[in-house]
Amino acid sequence: MTIIVKKMMTLVIICLFAFMTASCSLVRIGYNYGDNITYWWLDSYVDFDVSQKAWFKDRVANWFAWHRKTQLNDYVNLLTQEQKRLQHQVTQAELLTEYEGLRMRAVVLIDKALPELADLALSLQPSQIEHIQKKFASNNETYRKDYLLGDVAQRQQFRYQKVMEQAEYWFGSFNPDQEALIRKASDARPLNNELRMAVRLQLQQNLIQLLKKIQTEKPSREATVLMLKEYSNNIIEHYGGLEHQVFFDASRDGMANLVMAIINCTTPKQKQHAVKRLQQWIDVFHDASMKAA
Repeated sequence: MTIIVKKMMTLVIICLFAFMTASCSLVRIGYNYGDNITYWWLDSYVDFDVSQKAWFKDRVANWFAWHRKTQLNDYVNLLTQEQKRLQHQVTQAELLTEYEGLRMRAVVLIDKALPELADLALSLQPSQIEHIQKKFASNNETYRKDYLLGDVAQRQQFRYQKVMEQAEYWFGSFNPDQEALIRKASDARPLNNELRMAVRLQLQQNLIQLLKKIQTEKPSREATVLMLKEYSNNIIEHYGGLEHQVFFDASRDGMANLVMAIINCTTPKQKQHAVKRLQQWIDVFHDASMKAA
């Protein structure tokens, strides 16, 4: 059920990096209505039947209530630290440490969600698993159009543009010299979209097989949680498989170098722009935490 967990994470801890081009008002909408957005998104995959809708909507709402009450103060502290960090040059080691911290936070979120996701998995009908497969196929077609067309130069340009969209959201506009430095760091990252697509397809296939196994065998809730935990651990710890770990470790390191290049080339004015952006998120998390207290 990692595809489901990932959406919940997108609306919470990954929420730190999502909605990159959104206004402050959309940032607030994205988190404050995260339970409704998540339920709608899940329904687009599963196509809930009448018996599932009410109880799982309540489960999602409860998960977000727990998140608002227990996790947001940590996020406020994390982003406050980031505001301070922007005042200095950063290193790759610091950024990799931050990445590991985010990864561990993701584990907490997944572990909290697994019992509810196990109940959902146990309730799925064959037609709903087929619906998930069709949704995967549709998403994969979009992925192919975005990432598997064009030559290397075109693919490098595409992902560089994605980087600049995010960089400009946080820091404002960049001058040509800064853009050249960022482009160099972006292009230095490993590029193998075919491998990413192959891993994507394998993880989807593994998930479908797991859901069919659960649907057919009807294991206990506890056993189902363990099965889903094993699946999610394989992704979080080994990117879906040890055979791909070298590439994805290099990609992680390359991304850290890219972020380092962006931060370290910015001017005091650009850093202040980022501090204000971070403050928007701090305010969102702080307000939601206070309301949940």
